[in-house]
Amino acid sequence: MSRTGSQELGRGDPYAVLEVSSQASQAEIKAAYRRLVKQHHPDAGGDSERILELNAAWEVLGDAERRRKFERDRLHGCEEARRRGARNARASRAARAASGQGAAADDAIVQWLQRVYAPIDRQLSQVINPFPDQLRALSADPYDDTLMEAFCTYIETSQQKLERVKTLYQSMPVPESVRGFGLSLYHCLSQVEDAITELERYTMGYVDNYLHDGREMLREAKQRRHRLQQERRRLEIT
Repeated sequence: MSRTGSQELGRGDPYAVLEVSSQASQAEIKAAYRRLVKQHHPDAGGDSERILELNAAWEVLGDAERRRKFERDRLHGCEEARRRGARNARASRAARAASGQGAAADDAIVQWLQRVYAPIDRQLSQVINPFPDQLRALSADPYDDTLMEAFCTYIETSQQKLERVKTLYQSMPVPESVRGFGLSLYHCLSQVEDAITELERYTMGYVDNYLHDGREMLREAKQRRHRLQQERRRLEIT
């Protein structure tokens, strides 16, 4: 569930076009744009269509206000898609039930929620929820070896839990009628993994940007996890 994997899912996304994370700073986006333009410029044997694609992505992300508008629009679109997926799922279950096919399909959803989603949700809580206390303890003195060792232990334990999470996610296919829910879960997993990576980078060089980015990613992942829990209840499957 690397960042590259997330970008594979988001073709057409300006972040994917510029090969950066959605958490990238404006400086990182600018550097990526310059690097790719130089790499793909027709004078260097590149593709003019690729340059047009890069320029279009830069127009969206290079300006801070346009980037914020894009983020708002994307969030709104994701929420609409999630709600539409839930409505479609309920309509699909009703149609299958009417045709005598609903029982088996609903059973597959129940099995997936119990065997995949529920244990993943528990593992994520064990990564996301302890973070504020871990950060508060480290903030007392980031250069204290004992405090830093405890923080690194939290990161290592979190990485182990995320490995189990990835195995769980791949253990069963997502039922067709809850595919949107499964995709949202995947994005949550990716965001938590990226956050832990940023925190690990902080421990290796005390660069505050890594700590800030990791903290923000976990905050957003916590909100995404909460929305998933609400959506799980709306599925109305026991």
